[in-house]
Amino acid sequence: MKRLFRKYHRTLALIIALPLILTALTGMLATVVREWPIDTGFSSGFILSIHTGEIFHLQAIYPMLNGLGIIGLVVTGLSMSGLFNQKKQKSQ
Repeated sequence: MKRLFRKYHRTLALIIALPLILTALTGMLATVVREWPIDTGFSSGFILSIHTGEIFHLQAIYPMLNGLGIIGLVVTGLSMSGLFNQKKQKSQ
């Protein structure tokens, strides 16, 4: 079972990595542009349109796909960790 979850976890991680990295970087960059006096050459609105998926016309499903991807990675990761395995007590 762990081998199957490891396979799913690896595949899901490869698929979800780029959108999650893009979301994290644009979220940080939007904060920098708005709050700090640094000229990046990008407007806050443009960065937020990338952050929300609006620039790709995915604003309705982009957050859902990111969320489902993270939940999938957490579930498969926790199942592989052995955290919830029930250990049998040895009778003495």
